[in-house]
Amino acid sequence: MQIKDLIAEIELFAPLSYQESYDNCGVQVGDVNTEAKAALLTLDITEEVVDEAIGKGCNIIISHHPLIFSGIKRITGSNYIERVICKAIRHDIVIYSAHTNLDNVYHGVNRKIAEKLQLNNTAILAPAKSALYKLYTYCPVAHVGHLRSAFFAAGIGEIGDYSECSFGVTGQGTYRPSARSNPYKGVAGGPREEAEEVKLEVLVPRHLGKKAVDILKKNHPYEEVAYELISLENENQTIGAGMLGDLAEPMPAQSFLQYLKDKMQLQCIRHTRLHDQMISRVAVCGGSGSFLLPVAKARGADVFVTADFKYHQFFDAENKIIITDIGHFESERFTIEIFSEILKKKFPNFAVLFTEVNTNPLNYFL
Repeated sequence: MQIKDLIAEIELFAPLSYQESYDNCGVQVGDVNTEAKAALLTLDITEEVVDEAIGKGCNIIISHHPLIFSGIKRITGSNYIERVICKAIRHDIVIYSAHTNLDNVYHGVNRKIAEKLQLNNTAILAPAKSALYKLYTYCPVAHVGHLRSAFFAAGIGEIGDYSECSFGVTGQGTYRPSARSNPYKGVAGGPREEAEEVKLEVLVPRHLGKKAVDILKKNHPYEEVAYELISLENENQTIGAGMLGDLAEPMPAQSFLQYLKDKMQLQCIRHTRLHDQMISRVAVCGGSGSFLLPVAKARGADVFVTADFKYHQFFDAENKIIITDIGHFESERFTIEIFSEILKKKFPNFAVLFTEVNTNPLNYFL
């Protein structure tokens, strides 16, 4: 098994196409066409983490936060990023990161937080738009079943909790084959032909757009396949930022803070003024989630669990919601469990190790 096989499994779970435009997910350093020995999982990449990987015989480090965010013009070892790159290359270690693509998939970072808080009825807090395509094509009636099955086998045609979704309407298609053609019906250079066809429609998630067209051309009987692949403004309920869910039982705000502290293994919580109301609906966002505060308020959340709120942003709660800032590292500390679950499911005998290095750059004096 090669390192690229591990990466392929992660990207099947969290496609790179769902990363934000500012991000730099994927391979950061190294040759993925090498045999995978063992993987070290971490939230951040530091020199200590690379030393740990060397000591434990790991030749791939999988992180949530990318090592490289912006362009590097020279590598001289003048900062920790450059030193990590140099050391990883010297020891043939691949560095791979899945960041906002892992944030934006349903079973990613925010779902993990929801699991820790034992939330029910979970849903994406801010579903993504322009993350879906509609594929239209025109296929002879006798071949529609085969084409549908090929789409469905690839995960095309899924809507929420429903799979194998499509729509078809029968009509008459016409074409006139040229002398150079190889027509499905009729002869090259012959007269205009009529064919009973089904106009087939399926929803395609953005990351499967190219694959859908490839499947179409491979499984369609026509020499020239007519199709339309159109970007939609529909919200994709399985892709987006944050998550919303309900507690099993409502609880007072003070009790919820203690519950949150215990479940997320926190030292402290920054929060806005506590209300007398009971806490029932909880919005969460791993990492810097202040941009989602208006959405959390609009969707009726009683409390918003996230990190990196600035001083003046706390006023935006306006006593309509409780903001709990639990810290960036603390909100994403369980992300490495997701990597482990992905890899162990596919490669149960492969060595997947959690880092023992505390990469949190913040310390607290209590």
